[in-house]
Amino acid sequence: MKYRTLGRTGIKVSPYCLGAMMFGAAGNRDHDDSVRIIHKALDAGINFVDTADAYSRGESEEIVGKALKGRRDQVVLATKAHLPMGDDPNQQGNSRRWLVRALDDSLRRLGTDHVDLFQVHRPAPDTDVEETLSALTDLVRAGKVRAIGASTFPASDIVEAQWVAERRGLERFRTEQPPYSVLNRGIEREVLPVCERYGMGTMVWSPLAQGLLTGRFRKGRPTDSVRAGRGLRHLSDERRLDTVEQLIPVAQDAGMSLTHLAMAFAIAHPGVTSAIIGPRTMEHLDDLLAGAGAALSDEVLDRIDAIVPPGTDVGMLDMAYDPPAVGQGGLRRRLPDERSAA
Repeated sequence: MKYRTLGRTGIKVSPYCLGAMMFGAAGNRDHDDSVRIIHKALDAGINFVDTADAYSRGESEEIVGKALKGRRDQVVLATKAHLPMGDDPNQQGNSRRWLVRALDDSLRRLGTDHVDLFQVHRPAPDTDVEETLSALTDLVRAGKVRAIGASTFPASDIVEAQWVAERRGLERFRTEQPPYSVLNRGIEREVLPVCERYGMGTMVWSPLAQGLLTGRFRKGRPTDSVRAGRGLRHLSDERRLDTVEQLIPVAQDAGMSLTHLAMAFAIAHPGVTSAIIGPRTMEHLDDLLAGAGAALSDEVLDRIDAIVPPGTDVGMLDMAYDPPAVGQGGLRRRLPDERSAA
């Protein structure tokens, strides 16, 4: 396994980051099997593990903690906070009140006294970014966190956070965790260039487009995928399925599976540090590791560009972030009596 520098932190990480979202009730309920999967990934040279408190309500972190006993120092460990962890409205978000408690809870579940990367899982428009960065700065100074990052932030929010950190003398976001795949290339337009400009590392999620780029989802054919049973609309989006049908012969001509082509594409962009893999079974992991040596030629990349132009998305992931300006009708519609020109 080769290693890349995570932004300008000096931390070396593998181009594949092991995502732990599928360990626990949301995926693999067998803790011992999940631990074996983690151990095999580490033995293969993957030294980067990403989880979050919200993954199976803390169960994922507990599994990761079990797996890292005796191996913690060899792993770059990342977790996240923001998503709800209870019915209390203050058990979520990016406030100092919550982030301090959320990290302590994560450290207890992970069985460690620090994480290498602590990320806010989503933006929080109701919270001043200075409040968030101030809390994260104190956690770094307390020795509980080595670096801080964001996940799924729009480019404008990334820039604002960088400016606030500089002006207030606070720790700045060193990483961003955005969605990225052959089907979702929108971050190539602004997010990745902004991250490169500020020396931020990026660990992209859903490089397989929630399984669409594994070949298991085909137009007009049934699938037994676990995700398919959860009612995710993007898995049945006709535009996305049509694009998959066009990509399959590209992979075949390149002599590789669609899965391997998708992963090789994700880590080929100079702005991408690592792509997050999220295996649920040992078979999933074995398949992903088998493609670790795959590299795409300019010809193959040109063919992909012709199918999905750079900087564009084919449909949208259900869990993608919509800023309030898009998601809230009251912010994009004037009052009825103000809508006319005369």
